[in-house]
Amino acid sequence: MYKIANAQLWVHDQDVALDFYTGKLGMEVRADVTVPEMGNFRWLTVGPPSQPEIAITLMAIPGEPVLDAATKAKVEELMAKGFAGTIFLTTDDCRAEYEALSAKGVEFVEKPEDRLYGIDAGFRDPSGNHFRLTEVKEGFGS
Repeated sequence: MYKIANAQLWVHDQDVALDFYTGKLGMEVRADVTVPEMGNFRWLTVGPPSQPEIAITLMAIPGEPVLDAATKAKVEELMAKGFAGTIFLTTDDCRAEYEALSAKGVEFVEKPEDRLYGIDAGFRDPSGNHFRLTEVKEGFGS
């Protein structure tokens, strides 16, 4: 049996992302390691305090030789549109969480709305990654 340990999001600036995820979303740093032997590659992960076994890798978009200029531009284009990945967050009270995060400066693209499966809202991080914040109705799972 295996477990999911990390999910990756591309970010434009790791320091800006780190500030957003820890300062606004309340996540904690799991790892922040720079490897000089790999051209100062930075492995940066964060996660919710209530789930120490889960981490989100905040990965800088690499250039050559990993991604050529055209591919890097495509990744950046998808990020700008909010289509480079989505993280789904669950909460017991979507409206209260929406108010708390909004007060911290998180800009929502969709306010909490009643849906078949629960109450749902959407926001994006500074790099354009899309998040769904959902209060799931009983019987619909997470």
